[in-house]
Amino acid sequence: MMEQAPQGVDPLTPNTARMYDYYLGGKNNFQADRELAELVLTVLPDAREGVRQNRALVGRVVRHLCDQGVTQFLDLGSGLPARENVHEVALRHAPGARVVYVDNDPVVAAHGRALLASPSRVAMVEADARRPEEVLGHPDVRSLIDFDRPVALLMMFLLHLVPDSDDPRGFVARYREALAPGSYLAISHVGSDVEPERIRRVAEFYKQANAPFCARPGEEVAAFFGDFELIPPGLATGLGPEIGWPFVDPEEVPFMNEQLARMGYAGVARKP
Repeated sequence: MMEQAPQGVDPLTPNTARMYDYYLGGKNNFQADRELAELVLTVLPDAREGVRQNRALVGRVVRHLCDQGVTQFLDLGSGLPARENVHEVALRHAPGARVVYVDNDPVVAAHGRALLASPSRVAMVEADARRPEEVLGHPDVRSLIDFDRPVALLMMFLLHLVPDSDDPRGFVARYREALAPGSYLAISHVGSDVEPERIRRVAEFYKQANAPFCARPGEEVAAFFGDFELIPPGLATGLGPEIGWPFVDPEEVPFMNEQLARMGYAGVARKP
């Protein structure tokens, strides 16, 4: 566990990226992060497994999109490095792939840059995903991503940390507009329309953190895809093996607690 905070980092305010790292068994977190994460686990005891399932989901989505010929990946709200990062999966399945990570947390950005083994094909950009012009116009993004060709835009476990006051539907639409035909948008998002009381309690806990917890019902999650065409199985409820490829391989992932499996939505859609 991190014992000393880097300059400019507040170790006393729980940070959602560091809480995610804690759920994954990482060491880049502080006591405040661990305490709030443990509080969440009192209400959602399988949340740790859910986060791990989401991490595995990211890898499977990347692998599937590489199989579709996509070689450019823009990962928004990427979080702290973990096992099987996007660029590792992408470069393994598409050696010519290019990956840009984007996060507004300086600690995440610093760790990301330290991780990169192929700076000519991978970049870590410190920017705010809620400001698409800042991201899309960033020189490091422009140097690696050709927006005239298909791009995979990943928003995994990101949007439920963005309140409606930040106009997530508006800025997601701006990203969709910037993508070339044949591009893909991948989203995973906690749902508010199952176990609403428990989700409400988790949202109360997150008021102590650096970002709110804004679960949404399925129809609102579906709206983020706009006129993109969802690939089978469509907007899937849960991250468990019952929803099928490319999201989960039953041979790789044990069946999840049914209650937890119904709490999230996942989808990948293609721009026609």
